Amino acid sequence: MAAGEPGDLGGYYFRFLPQKTFQSLSAPETASRLRQWSMLGRIKAQAFGFDQTFQAYRKDDFVMAFFKDPNVIPNLKLLSDSSGQWITLGTEVKKIEAINVPCTQLSMSFFNRLYDEDIVRDNGHIVKCLDSFCDPFLISDELRKVLLMEDSEKYEVFSQPDREEFLFCLFKHLCLGGALCQYEDVLNPYLETTKLIYKDLVSVRKNPQTKKIQITSFVFKVTAYDSAGMCYPSTKNHEQTFSYFIVDPIRRHVHVLYHCYGVGEMS
Repeated sequence: MAAGEPGDLGGYYFRFLPQKTFQSLSAPETASRLRQWSMLGRIKAQAFGFDQTFQAYRKDDFVMAFFKDPNVIPNLKLLSDSSGQWITLGTEVKKIEAINVPCTQLSMSFFNRLYDEDIVRDNGHIVKCLDSFCDPFLISDELRKVLLMEDSEKYEVFSQPDREEFLFCLFKHLCLGGALCQYEDVLNPYLETTKLIYKDLVSVRKNPQTKKIQITSFVFKVTAYDSAGMCYPSTKNHEQTFSYFIVDPIRRHVHVLYHCYGVGEMS
């Protein structure tokens, strides 16, 4: 299709990469944790390739082209609100929103401050507190206070820019879990699972000049709308329902990390 013809989307063509598996999500240990956190069977990662140079300032064109692409439409999975089954997007996307998510963290030492601030004890146990609600979440420990309660004295342990980092978002999503989430008593399962998924999704390379490792991925939090309103990641808004697009401009891959809040697989 020549540039400028009706329907031209700036030349991004996508292909589904079903052979790309995400070990971080399929490993038995992760599966048993996701089951405990009520996320199993409701979280998925998929990979797609694309054929043009990715330009971050054109992210909206890129994401719109993605949702219109004939190789994406039959392959991109989401959970049906009505049946709870995995489906594809049976509707025409009219509008998208792609929010830039900073992704600069290279080390899990980002979370060490949880130990310094008596949120987690030296032995890894999360400090409990009196139950309170931060709708719809039950807060029964200091970790959830830090994640959710803006008026708690420890909230500023993580600055606003810290909280916007993809590493923090991923950690927070795993800590808060699904509808019947059983919270961990110790921090390590959250840290380990966050690290595994992060490493699986985000691309790094050694800078040839400085020899330092740097992240090459761009991350966007994506929402799509059809003529009736929001249609992806779900028709219902929830803090724990999300889709992140992690774009590797060098390999020309996009990883889609999806979760829809609800009751995960039990048995």
